[in-house]
Amino acid sequence: MDRVSGTVSRGLRAPIIREGDDLCAIVIDTVMKAVANGEITPRDRDVLCITESILARSQGNYATIDQIAEDIRTKFGGETVGVLFPILSRNRFAICLRGIARGAKKVVLQVSYPSDEVGNHLVDIDLLDEQNIDPYRDVMTQAEFEAKFGRSRHPFTDMDYLGYYRSIIEEEGAEAEILLSNQPATLVGYTKNVLTCDIHTRARTKRLLKKAGAEIVLGMDDILTAPVSGSGYNDKYGLLGSNKASETTVKLFPVKSQEFVEKVAAALLEKTGKHIEVMVYGDGAFKDPVGKIWELADPVVSPGYTSGLEGTPNELKLKYLADDAFKDLSGTELQEAIRESIRQKDAELKGHMVSEGTTPRRLTDLLGSLSDLTSGSGDKGTPFVYIQGYFDNYTN
Repeated sequence: MDRVSGTVSRGLRAPIIREGDDLCAIVIDTVMKAVANGEITPRDRDVLCITESILARSQGNYATIDQIAEDIRTKFGGETVGVLFPILSRNRFAICLRGIARGAKKVVLQVSYPSDEVGNHLVDIDLLDEQNIDPYRDVMTQAEFEAKFGRSRHPFTDMDYLGYYRSIIEEEGAEAEILLSNQPATLVGYTKNVLTCDIHTRARTKRLLKKAGAEIVLGMDDILTAPVSGSGYNDKYGLLGSNKASETTVKLFPVKSQEFVEKVAAALLEKTGKHIEVMVYGDGAFKDPVGKIWELADPVVSPGYTSGLEGTPNELKLKYLADDAFKDLSGTELQEAIRESIRQKDAELKGHMVSEGTTPRRLTDLLGSLSDLTSGSGDKGTPFVYIQGYFDNYTN
């Protein structure tokens, strides 16, 4: 009988991970319990995904506000710091901002509008049209913005992020000045020392800041790239990918992710006899069509993955084959024609009509999104996701 099920994504419940735990051993033990329970029958090219947060937690990769402040003070001199394009997030940025402000005498904060980089809105773009404001050109102070639109309110959290970020800066004893502009050069008119906080556009922003005459140009990926007074660190991403751990600490993006996935994959091969791909994942790469928020606030979806997850899908579009190439066939004859096309498909279908409409994204981004949606961000307690059948096709 033909198998009916295709791709299956299964969240695996795990113990609560603490700093110093042997996460590799816990991962293997959890998978093997699922095998013993009959919940999983391992197959070659299954994929095991492990959330980045518990890897970082097991590594003890944390930093305090004081440690962030020390690095900011060392790299910027402790005077005025321009903070450019932060995302609007209590979880992702508020504690970082507190550390930045503690390490400076004045913070000039420039935010993008109508939304931040990941889609958190300060103002509806239709209201900008009503006021004849061009977000690509016009600059506003916080007072000017609030005179036109009132206090900003996040559609989901009801937070006034301009007021909230100002209060954080001032609570840390620094002077606060807030601007709204989408041009990096605007901030250079206020200070030559700039910390750019955007995630996916940071390389371009740094280039534009230097072109505009900024003297010290650093990104969040340049802060805590090495331990500071015993802090955690991330040599590649710095503060990018960090999350609030407590009112005084952040959890950083994990380090040595590649070493970890290779170790887990080797242990799984020894235990199961199967070549199982392994990856560490954080935020998925997808957008909410209602709230307009793009999920990916991490610098990458996956900071570490085994080699079998390199590349993009190479798939035929079954809809195209059924509606065009084999439109005169039906039933078993149609099924066999499609299966034969899959068996004979080129190793690289890029640019071919038969692949038009398939997803041209990296495998790790697709699998990370699937895993993020499977595990959720709340109380499911499934930080490991076991995926089967992802690399199958209609012939399997």
